[in-house]
Amino acid sequence: MRKSWYLAAAPVAAALAILGATTPAFADNNVITVGSAGGTAAAVGDVATATLAAGTTADFNNAADSSTGAHCSTSQLTATITSNPASPGTATESLSGQTFSNCTANVFGITSVRSVTVNNLSYVTSVSSDGTVTVAPTAGKTIKTTVSLGTLLGNITCVYQSTNAGGISGVTSNADNSITLTDQSFTKLSGSGLCFGTAFLSATYAPVTINGQPSFTN
Repeated sequence: MRKSWYLAAAPVAAALAILGATTPAFADNNVITVGSAGGTAAAVGDVATATLAAGTTADFNNAADSSTGAHCSTSQLTATITSNPASPGTATESLSGQTFSNCTANVFGITSVRSVTVNNLSYVTSVSSDGTVTVAPTAGKTIKTTVSLGTLLGNITCVYQSTNAGGISGVTSNADNSITLTDQSFTKLSGSGLCFGTAFLSATYAPVTINGQPSFTN
């Protein structure tokens, strides 16, 4: 583990689609429903929101098997449904908002996590009946995040983008209306040599709600 690395962060991407799902598809229903699996179809234009699951953090670590990095106790996703076909199928959303706050770091030399800003929003999100969620950039852009840190050497800025040009992915669950991201990889685009060269994002968002009701994927 390289002690000279500092922090990396990335959109959760982040973030992703905001729905729940790994139960069998309901043939006569829409991909995204509210209130229950196979329930009322979410409408185009409805807004889905989610915060971190209770007692968890969004973690930006310097390796897939590491706990060294930055840990944010507050994060929120906001996405608007743009299509919701019959199940089985793939619904789409526009991920228009993602925020991180109340972040700390357990890396030597970091005195504060000043801000984590998700750039290039909105992102195109796809939610499939099998529970797979993908978040991709719009044409000509990348999934990118800017991180401002306080260090023993002064303030630095680190800019990261998704390692996979096609975006990032997550898995949903109807059991707790959650979406989970595990070790999503981001590489440094620019910044101080003190920034992590690669960052791995893990987070669980739950519950995902639409109009105040839990959302499900079918």
